[in-house]
Amino acid sequence: MRSEHGTVVTEQRLTERSSWKQLMRHFHEVRGLELRQLFAQDPDRGRRMALEAAGVYLDYSKNRLTDETVQLLVALARECRLEERIEAMFRGEKINVSERRAVLHVALRAPRDQVILVDGENVVPEVHRVLDRMGDFALRVRTGEWRGHTGLRIRNVVNIGIGGSDLGPVMAYEALTPYVDPGITLRFVSNVDGADLTEATRDLEPAETLFVVCSKSWHTQETLTNATSAREWLLRRLGDRSAVARHFVAVSTNAEGVREFGIDTANMFEFWDWVGGRYSYDSAIGLSLMIAIGPERFREMLDGFREMDEHFRSTPLERNLPVLLGLIGVWYANAFGAETVAVLPYSRYLRQFPAYLQQLEMESNGKHVTLRGQPVDYQTAPILWGQPGVNGQHSFYQLFHQGTRLVPCEFIGFCRPLSPLTHHHDLLMANMFAQAEALAFGRSAEELRAAGSPEWQIPHRVCEGNRPSTTVLLDKLTPRALGRLVALYEHRVFTEGTIWGIDSFDQWGVELGKILADRILPELGADGALGHDSSTNELIRRYRRLRSTA
Repeated sequence: MRSEHGTVVTEQRLTERSSWKQLMRHFHEVRGLELRQLFAQDPDRGRRMALEAAGVYLDYSKNRLTDETVQLLVALARECRLEERIEAMFRGEKINVSERRAVLHVALRAPRDQVILVDGENVVPEVHRVLDRMGDFALRVRTGEWRGHTGLRIRNVVNIGIGGSDLGPVMAYEALTPYVDPGITLRFVSNVDGADLTEATRDLEPAETLFVVCSKSWHTQETLTNATSAREWLLRRLGDRSAVARHFVAVSTNAEGVREFGIDTANMFEFWDWVGGRYSYDSAIGLSLMIAIGPERFREMLDGFREMDEHFRSTPLERNLPVLLGLIGVWYANAFGAETVAVLPYSRYLRQFPAYLQQLEMESNGKHVTLRGQPVDYQTAPILWGQPGVNGQHSFYQLFHQGTRLVPCEFIGFCRPLSPLTHHHDLLMANMFAQAEALAFGRSAEELRAAGSPEWQIPHRVCEGNRPSTTVLLDKLTPRALGRLVALYEHRVFTEGTIWGIDSFDQWGVELGKILADRILPELGADGALGHDSSTNELIRRYRRLRSTA
């Protein structure tokens, strides 16, 4: 059915669907299956249960599922009208029902000739107008045409934002470090902890520094606090307030607020209310990244996004990479009751990728009501976490292999290295393949005895195996590959949210803490009465006492 605003919404509770009930009956039949058994019965399983599209190879064979499981998951997706929801998103329908907005991060990488309508207007030309402005500005900074107030060339760029305005650019900058102009230093400030800005600017020359302030509304408290302090830092050295216009640019929709801050609105780069923060780094939010890697590389990244978008939109569900990844996530969350998922990139350059995915997954799908506002009676978003391999192997993999919790793992690797130390890469990837194999098949007491292990030690060394994992393999970490990878996970989150019947594109849960912080802030510097609970009151009083001695 469609809501009063014309968007596709589910009309039946998930747990009442016939496909859900079939899936749960099937789960009780197969929950005891062992991966050793499944591979022994089907020697071709590793080849059959793998897909390749848009430059991404997805091996899902080491998961605790059968062909029937996949068929039932796809049937559930169809009953939840996933295909219709995908089309609704790409058509610009207002599928963010609680905010009555379209969800069109896919428009940010659409080709110039595509037509995507929002309220009857094609938004693609406006997207490319902003991209062209970004490209022109980035080239001016990179070539030295754009100079600071004193005439010196810009050598440092500081991105000020928070949430998606920080996590996306940080992740992409780290991922694409080998493609960054070595003449440009890029720093990121997000935390309102003053140490964040202090450390980011400690060794920078103000006359050579450009700040990119990212705030859609220009009301984000943390971002404006940092931006204001950055402006003070600049003016302490340069003195002239007119210098702000040469050292600050804005990514915002609030021209009046930007102007009042001292930024020339000619240097304000827009984005739109149909772009959610955690889906936005390929918009003007990525301006600092574009300056670092250049417009050409940035557009290559957008091409990678678009390739995965097209695959997601046009490929049947049973061969659709983001769909299968999402359905596997639903399988473990709702059938097995797994509470976490570990994302394990075997690349130093992707060290920020798990943090980026944390927001993408948990802010999107950490919801307790359906699209129709009804409480859910099943688990939604898992807790997502991770760290680059092989570091994690010497930290938390022990729990994967011998712990009591089921933690589905997602390994991400690349066949060709960016480092000239190619023998290092072979060792890195050998470890990734080995960990997935060890998790799946373990090591039995019999195998340990055959290898000569002392009997008293065997119980401590046994690894039961049957621990599930998925492997995502790409050729090389290029801008295009990064775009494909990020879009893969964006659409995986969409798939999960559709099955769970929730709004993956609002984030009302972050609102309450901000409201209370606004109330508490003036109380920290006053001596008046407090009206909070006894714990919060006592914490504020203690803070006041100790803060007054600083």
